[in-house]
Amino acid sequence: MKALVIYESMFGNTRKIAEQIAAGLAGSSTVVLVRVHDADPQGIGLADLVVVGAPTHVHGMSMPATRAAAAAMSNDPQRHLALESGALGVGVREWLDTAPPGSGLFAAFDTRRDMARILTGAASASIGKTLARRGLRQVARRSSFLVDENEAIKAGELERARAWGEQIGRLATAALTTAP
Repeated sequence: MKALVIYESMFGNTRKIAEQIAAGLAGSSTVVLVRVHDADPQGIGLADLVVVGAPTHVHGMSMPATRAAAAAMSNDPQRHLALESGALGVGVREWLDTAPPGSGLFAAFDTRRDMARILTGAASASIGKTLARRGLRQVARRSSFLVDENEAIKAGELERARAWGEQIGRLATAALTTAP
């Protein structure tokens, strides 16, 4: 099985989660991990499984204005945040807008603050809806990985991301071997 893990990251948290998901998938898949800025939208049609993740901004996927606001946060010396390379380029929202229809499987994830989802929203919900409209089939429930008020990944989330990647690999393998 060929798996494509695509992520958008502002401060490195979503990248670290994506890396762990890819590591979890590696036991059952040939995995390509790529930041959205470098991803070819045609890749959706070339993979058996596409896993897409992004940080949650204003209850959903980022947009140019929210990425600019995140960049401004990184300029605040009190916050100790470093902006990822390519963070202000193409985001998952724009990438998905250019992606062609596909027929494979997908899973969606996000990073968000450790608060009630009704207060934060979840980028994975929008990602999942968009991928389903593109014709892909959801293989696993979406997942949110939590950060604290200082934008640091909460304890245990990296391990949970790896385990989620392993679970997705098992579910995708089963779905692909039983498909007509």
